[in-house]
Amino acid sequence: MGEVYRATDERLGREVALKVLPDAFAADPERLARFEREARLLAALNHPGIAHLYGFEAVARGAGPPSHVLVMELAEGEELGERLRRGPIPADEAIAIARQIAEALEAAHEKGIVHRDLKPANVKLAADGTVKVLDFGLAKAWSGEAAASDSSADFSRSPTLARSSTEAGLILGTAAYMSPEQARGKAVDKRADIWAFGVVVFEMLTGRKLFEGETVTDVLAAVVRQEIDWQALPAATPGLLRRLLKSCLERDPRQRLHDAADARIVLDELLRGPSPEERAASASVAGRPRPWWPLALALAALVGGAAGYLARRPAPAARAERWLLALPEGVSVNPVNQPALALSRDGRLQVAAVLTESGAAQLLLRDSQELLPRLLPDTDGASSPFFSPDGAWVGFFRRDGLYKAPLGGGPPVRLADTTAQNRGGTWSTDGFVYFVPDTVVGLSRVPESGGAVEVVTRLDAGRDERTHRWPQALDDGSVLFTCDTAVSTEYYDDARIEAVRPATGERKVLVESASMARHAGRGPLVFARGGSLFAVALDSAG
Repeated sequence: MGEVYRATDERLGREVALKVLPDAFAADPERLARFEREARLLAALNHPGIAHLYGFEAVARGAGPPSHVLVMELAEGEELGERLRRGPIPADEAIAIARQIAEALEAAHEKGIVHRDLKPANVKLAADGTVKVLDFGLAKAWSGEAAASDSSADFSRSPTLARSSTEAGLILGTAAYMSPEQARGKAVDKRADIWAFGVVVFEMLTGRKLFEGETVTDVLAAVVRQEIDWQALPAATPGLLRRLLKSCLERDPRQRLHDAADARIVLDELLRGPSPEERAASASVAGRPRPWWPLALALAALVGGAAGYLARRPAPAARAERWLLALPEGVSVNPVNQPALALSRDGRLQVAAVLTESGAAQLLLRDSQELLPRLLPDTDGASSPFFSPDGAWVGFFRRDGLYKAPLGGGPPVRLADTTAQNRGGTWSTDGFVYFVPDTVVGLSRVPESGGAVEVVTRLDAGRDERTHRWPQALDDGSVLFTCDTAVSTEYYDDARIEAVRPATGERKVLVESASMARHAGRGPLVFARGGSLFAVALDSAG
């Protein structure tokens, strides 16, 4: 929006920043008056996390019209964007920075001021750890809803996007940090800043842009439609922080986090660290339940499987049995929104996707006949584990594919390509491994020995199907899966559990408003609904 100079206020003896507005901005009386009104409002905003606006001056230039100058606090330090060019920021440091940004947003939103152009280039990091947010409210002052198509700009740092270079001041924001509603040219409110905040924090943790493209159109299309790669976050990212990001990055503003104050409260909790009780229960996750219910479901499946195993033993059928998968020191259950635990069919083996003390993801195997669990070698980056029917192999995913690893020793074997958006697998007694290679496709299968991948289900656009995920093989050869619709609700309560017979492609709805079906060969079908666990009798003959 203008050129910025470092200057000295000789009357008050302080360093300031002068922003000189281009003549084209000041030539429009209506825009200039609107900008001046916004400047007065910003001058009254007093918060240590926001660069103060000291004044709005008109400087004479001989016979010509005056230059209009903003006199602002000089924010010393490094731009967040410059810091990110050196790579990702450790989670504890990123949380501290994010907390100060959230507090600045909170203060401005309470005054009715929306930034509309929050991005790393507008955040300054001082040497003492202080964070300053720049240009608050200036984008709103020069509001306009226009599309842009300049393919030569540096979208990660551009201060504005305008319809063309001859129509300065029609500000949209920066493409990579715009909210979906902003990208569509709709009216925006403080929730647009919440989205941009989420994008900035995601970038701090990963060290890369969340949305990229060769042209503005490509970037805007990614903002509106591209599925977010949550697995790009470091494995050690706290579960509570993951949930906060998911709330900030909801494309539907009605489902998005509404207030920066809520984000600040979550970040304060993260900065305080876990309580002694939370440290003792390393697998527990505080806060909203959505990210932990896949783990709870997996636990329920394990209990159901153990019950089935015990029922086949000659012990009294009425006897209840409980067991605990104790985690070694420094190991915690991986908090990603994926199935984390699996049980062998005979109930003897349990495997969990965990984080080691170094933050690396790996598989932890517990054999009921052994005293202590052990980390499986060569399973770095593993997630969503599942056993073969005979318990001799464990299947799992990495970001680039589907693998199986022999429990008797030996390197993992790659079975099929997948994307980072894979969504679960299961090993059937029919000799196939069924899996979901990506969230935007249906189920596929590959022979357990490797070979060609076959499509099992396809998304039905007529039924508004968004994704098929979390398959579970049954003994009769059919496969259960969660079919989710495009309706946005909490806990996947718009989803349904279906069964498919791979030989014929026949599909049948088993449970409405439910997801994450688990069945251990005998006993009830366990599923999730509304953040709670349910069980229902399963008649495979029907």
